[in-house]
Amino acid sequence: MFDVKIGDYSMYKDFGLRALSIDPGTAEVDEKFKEIPGRNGDLDLTDALTGFPVYKNTTMKLTFDFKDGNYDLWLMRASELRNTLHGKRMRVVLGKDVFFYEGRVSVNTEKLNRRYSSVEITVNRDPYKLELYSSLENWLWDSFNFETGIVRNYKDLQVKGNLEVIIPGRTMRVIPVFDCSEEMTVSYNGIIYNLPKGKSKSPDLLLGEGDNTLIFTGNGTVSVDYRGGSL
Repeated sequence: MFDVKIGDYSMYKDFGLRALSIDPGTAEVDEKFKEIPGRNGDLDLTDALTGFPVYKNTTMKLTFDFKDGNYDLWLMRASELRNTLHGKRMRVVLGKDVFFYEGRVSVNTEKLNRRYSSVEITVNRDPYKLELYSSLENWLWDSFNFETGIVRNYKDLQVKGNLEVIIPGRTMRVIPVFDCSEEMTVSYNGIIYNLPKGKSKSPDLLLGEGDNTLIFTGNGTVSVDYRGGSL
């Protein structure tokens, strides 16, 4: 049974809903074009500010059915769904995906006849889906996907002089959060950043797709909080 989890709730186990159709939606590129007199074609400014494309929110559509001849039970179940999910910002996990979506949930319930009813759940979601676990959280191997999952363990890394850390990046650019026991520096793409004691991040240090090599210099421990994102 293909299941959908919204927040802490299983749509099948907790509400008896069976998935009929799943449409995660596709995020639209936030395009910027400028018409220039005398120029062939518009000037594409989409990447001018960031150097890479950014995306708009999109809509996820999930349709379920609930078969039961008891109107009273259906009325109770529909009310439970609205009270639990409607209007709330929640995480959504589709099947055994190693990512979660996040957005604002809307619930529409409809009783078509005595025997059949449908539930449509829409989510105004963020453009990227995010890895279930960050680099500082414990992995659950029972749900780990060995084809698409990446084991990340960047917690309490020992720095004695120099330490090289390679972080495999996904499509979404990520500003990592560093937590240092002592002051140190980190080098990325030839630029050196000063890291104070405690938690810090730099808006200019963006980890992109592919292998990102960080070189820490100093003495102490450092934790790197990173969570990858994919379209």
